[in-house]
Amino acid sequence: MNPGSRMPESSPPSSPTQGATPAPGAAAGSTAARTVLGEADIARALTRIAHEIVERNKGAADLLLLGIPTRGVQLAHRLAERLVQIEPSFGGEYGTLDVTMYRDDLRRQPTRAVGQTVLPGSLDGTIDDKVVVLVDDVLFSGRTIRAALDALNDLGRPRVVQLAALVDRGHRELPIRADYVGKNLPTSRSERVRVRLSDVDGGADSVVISGVAS
Repeated sequence: MNPGSRMPESSPPSSPTQGATPAPGAAAGSTAARTVLGEADIARALTRIAHEIVERNKGAADLLLLGIPTRGVQLAHRLAERLVQIEPSFGGEYGTLDVTMYRDDLRRQPTRAVGQTVLPGSLDGTIDDKVVVLVDDVLFSGRTIRAALDALNDLGRPRVVQLAALVDRGHRELPIRADYVGKNLPTSRSERVRVRLSDVDGGADSVVISGVAS
């Protein structure tokens, strides 16, 4: 199930959960973190999302999962495993979509490490006419997904693009909506949402939310 290389660039270091909002003054007034999803919850959510993908697309023909680093890639891997179980004709392939150079905050954070975009070798470097499902861990402002759409535009013209997010925490700044959501999690902007995956972070899978005391 390893994706085939497309752009041989240096891999980015593991970064904080995408969509996590730093809590100013957290050291002085932060509230205790609480776990909102455990390992079993995340497993069930991914299984449900995989079934929804197959149902919505009437199978898995021409389906391509593209994970957004860092944790979106591991989630895409797990979804691919589940899709193989549901639709044996699905090849189990998935890829990685680096959006670093398409972000709208590069001028404020110019030192971001460039990652790599990796497409399965069977695609011959094109996503034309594919059903592309972008996979991310946390959907927040929508700006990362906007960058992902721009990155896709440079790779080809997919037949349709869909979005799967493990957590949707709200606070959208752009008109972007997920097609598949593991958990809708109402939050305030002062709260921080962290997704931890055993493949990346070690320990048990979890989604943890912490905030700032009023």
